[in-house]
Amino acid sequence: MRRSLAPGAALAAWTELETGPIPGGGRSLRLVRRDDEYLIVVDGMELMGSHRSGSERELAALACAGLRDRAGPRVLIGGLGMGFTLRAALAELGPDATIVVAELVPAVLAWARGPLAHVFGGCLDDPRVEIREADVNRVIQSGPRAWDALLLDVDNGPRGLVSRANDRLYDAWGLKRAFWALRPGGVLAVWSGCPDRAFKARLKRTGFAVVEHRLRSERPGRTPHVVWIATRPADHG
Repeated sequence: MRRSLAPGAALAAWTELETGPIPGGGRSLRLVRRDDEYLIVVDGMELMGSHRSGSERELAALACAGLRDRAGPRVLIGGLGMGFTLRAALAELGPDATIVVAELVPAVLAWARGPLAHVFGGCLDDPRVEIREADVNRVIQSGPRAWDALLLDVDNGPRGLVSRANDRLYDAWGLKRAFWALRPGGVLAVWSGCPDRAFKARLKRTGFAVVEHRLRSERPGRTPHVVWIATRPADHG
């Protein structure tokens, strides 16, 4: 996942299926296919691949592990992608859970019901799932103590790749908003393609208890992926 695809030769073997504009950014996502493999690409960078999903599933497993005994947990996932994080969260959580997925790009929602429907495997029809065509930052700000877990996998790490506006998710104010939106004991989980000491330090300064998980890349020799599990202390406020 998240590999750079040089223009020209690297993409020549791929067939472009569809493109979709990124709201407010003047850029587009591309859905491409080679044999039975699909990629979502922006500016020559792979955002999501159908054949590499281990770290996306691990993001959900790590974030939801402590929610199994909570009554009616509410989980917000930022970024639909190809549905791997959503499917893993559904597998972790019980029948009384609510999982809201905020997806900014309308085309991604259309692809989930169209050319990628077989990848999603019907998870969008699970009664626990609510899909919102929205900026996840706005959904986070919808109310205090509204969520038991916030899962962010909308970029290549704690910086705005898909949309520069996403930087607001990872700066000091964005982390304070996430802290405010979580219930005591709630978890902010952030996926990254590489370690980031400055971001980990910001999480701690915000008041989170932070555990950094390094996950082996599914591509040999590549930098390990990282999932930060940042917990709002149960006794806070």
